[in-house]
Amino acid sequence: MPDDEKQDELAALRARVAALEGEAAARPAPRHRGRSFLAAVLIVIGCLLVPLGIVAAWTSDIVGDTDRYVSTVAPLASDADVQAAVANRVTGAVMEHIDLEDLLEGVAPEQRPLLAKALGKLGGSLESAVSSFVHDKAQDVVASDAFETVWTDANRAVHTSVVRALTGSGDGAVQINNDTVTVDLAPVIERVKERLVDSGLTVAGKIPEIHTDFTVVKSEDIGKVKTGFRLLQVMGLWLPVLAVLLVVAGVLLSTHRRRTVIASAIGVAVAALVLGIALTVFRTVYLNALPDTVSQPAAGSVYDALIHFLRTTVRMVVTLGLVVALAAWLTGPSRPAVVTRRMWNSGIDATRTAADRAGLRTGPVGPFVRRYRTWITWILVALAILVYVLWDHPTAWVVVGLALALLFAFAVVGFLAAEPADADEEASVRT
Repeated sequence: MPDDEKQDELAALRARVAALEGEAAARPAPRHRGRSFLAAVLIVIGCLLVPLGIVAAWTSDIVGDTDRYVSTVAPLASDADVQAAVANRVTGAVMEHIDLEDLLEGVAPEQRPLLAKALGKLGGSLESAVSSFVHDKAQDVVASDAFETVWTDANRAVHTSVVRALTGSGDGAVQINNDTVTVDLAPVIERVKERLVDSGLTVAGKIPEIHTDFTVVKSEDIGKVKTGFRLLQVMGLWLPVLAVLLVVAGVLLSTHRRRTVIASAIGVAVAALVLGIALTVFRTVYLNALPDTVSQPAAGSVYDALIHFLRTTVRMVVTLGLVVALAAWLTGPSRPAVVTRRMWNSGIDATRTAADRAGLRTGPVGPFVRRYRTWITWILVALAILVYVLWDHPTAWVVVGLALALLFAFAVVGFLAAEPADADEEASVRT
């Protein structure tokens, strides 16, 4: 066989082998396909658990913690809408137990026509005039500093009782009858009545103890509410951890981990964002479903206060997901990421050059950092994660602050690890 034919056959054989190797490389192995599928399933489940984990943590931390609940609703004592609603409720309760004849008994007979005339100037009948007077005094009380104490103590008692009712532990002022959770507001009205007496409405001292039931929860199956509340309390800590572990396991099983990290982080952020949108939509539905006797502005203020930390957590998770996705993308091989890293390194090198020319030397620190730069980098990342985990209720700004602090630390490490500008000159002189 001529040499030319042998060479042609050999070239054709090599081309065929290369084509087969390319096809084999392009076609993922069955084992890899199974790993990728399992990784995708774990990540999807983890992302779906993110909203539930946020709600469970909020339930366990806010709803199940009386002190945190009280600190959450305490600012409502200064809310104008809440103050107006409380003043109206107190006025109605007080007016139901004020006898106008008793009010006039303490006045001398010759002065009663003058008193009636003075009250009449407040508008309408004597009853409406007294009601207006009571409302003004009630408004003064709820706008005073003393009302903050009344509000805090009342919410502490109400919250403790609600938790007992929903968990079925102990006895309290909250009772469950006919699938309805009702709160006895007698302690609240008694405190407000005392403040009214101190404000000059002495007739309020004759008002007997008033027991008023206020409906907190009404459901055809209150047992499900209790079961769900208990479940959320138990899973408040472990459900978020489970969601994170599932996502991490999916990333470790994947064959393209950087892309998986980016997709997982964005998925977590989207899941939390969906929860935030749901909270906004539910607010409108909740307020529209309230009866006309309930002040919608006050109810809206209470709703916003109760889910304040829930919304804060949603923003934090969204920000954390975006930061992690951005960090994973910047360490990737894409052209924009490479250009960004080059610009970063060029800036550090330029700063180091300017420092060297100014006579700044790193001494033995520079060689040490260059030698252990990888270890130092991972230690900084671990410290940032530890600070985030130990931070009490981190916010989105905490995540951004930690990310910026970590970038600054990386810049310092890069500055110290950079070769001195005159290193090459010194080497050339020595040679």
